[in-house]
Amino acid sequence: MIFVDACFNKPTPYTPVWMMRQAGRYLPEYMAVRQEAGDFLNLCKDPEKAAEVTLQPVDIIGVDAAILFSDILVIPLEMGMDLKFEKGEGPVFSDPIRTQKDLERLKPNAHERLTYVYDTIKIIRERLADDKALIGFTGAPWTLITYMIEGRGTKTYNIVKKLIYTEPELVHALLREVTEVVKLYLEKQIEAGVDVVQIFDSWAAALEKPKYFEFSWNYMKEVASYIKSKYPHIPIIMFPKGIGAYLDDIDGDFDVFGVDWGTPMALAKEKLGDRYVLQGNMEPCRLYSKEATKECVESLYETMQNRGHIFNLGHGILPDVPVENAKYFVDLVHRITREK
Repeated sequence: MIFVDACFNKPTPYTPVWMMRQAGRYLPEYMAVRQEAGDFLNLCKDPEKAAEVTLQPVDIIGVDAAILFSDILVIPLEMGMDLKFEKGEGPVFSDPIRTQKDLERLKPNAHERLTYVYDTIKIIRERLADDKALIGFTGAPWTLITYMIEGRGTKTYNIVKKLIYTEPELVHALLREVTEVVKLYLEKQIEAGVDVVQIFDSWAAALEKPKYFEFSWNYMKEVASYIKSKYPHIPIIMFPKGIGAYLDDIDGDFDVFGVDWGTPMALAKEKLGDRYVLQGNMEPCRLYSKEATKECVESLYETMQNRGHIFNLGHGILPDVPVENAKYFVDLVHRITREK
């Protein structure tokens, strides 16, 4: 598979490309399936429909890898938390974790209850072309516990950060529990048929540098080491969003580092390009303009042509991006990198 080869920095005939959130609202075909499902969680829990929307961008846009359609919050959901997706607000937990007593009510063995995810993977793998990779994923432990403690998305992170500074052992206890679930969840995804795994740390930028490494990166590294020791043939992609200022201290047993659009790719190349393949990092809003897309693709190619690279956005594709422009991006990457 070209995508897997690229993750391991092996020669490829062109640079592969996929997009975060590529199975999503910008595709009319996705919206039709979403409407049939009734709501977002129903879609996540329906293996047939989740497989269908996973495969749509491969067929419609021509990306080199499918990424499993699911949500990072199925982990706390199956740990026993009450999750709802509320219109205009996003995910909400009615029962956040803020005390030792709250922690004790979490159910063990959540990975065993995520069978709908593994069933989705099996269906996708049966239908996905042999030369296309299937990416499994999880949220990083820090991002997951942020939702679990705050109870919803947040701009200030004041509840979880208050606990970091006042009750750090409680936070570490929750992180350890979630980290164990994440390890076993990724392992089950691999056994079901994914070819690559990505760990999303969406809220990485919430923490100052020493606390980031203590409360997030070290747990991500632990997950990566666990997976790599058991499945060395499976590439691991790490994507911590917003930590461009921390790159000097990034290390670990993984293969690909996802670069967000706020971090200059030249800087990431200087700091990490000799150790890891880099993924990214086009600003998603460039997809509104073919000219802006072409400018960025050419610039990224020039920056990365002598280093391992996978084209992607520096965050997720936006819901109102024209499908034609997304396809243009993928075709352009293939054409430019194949020609040059």
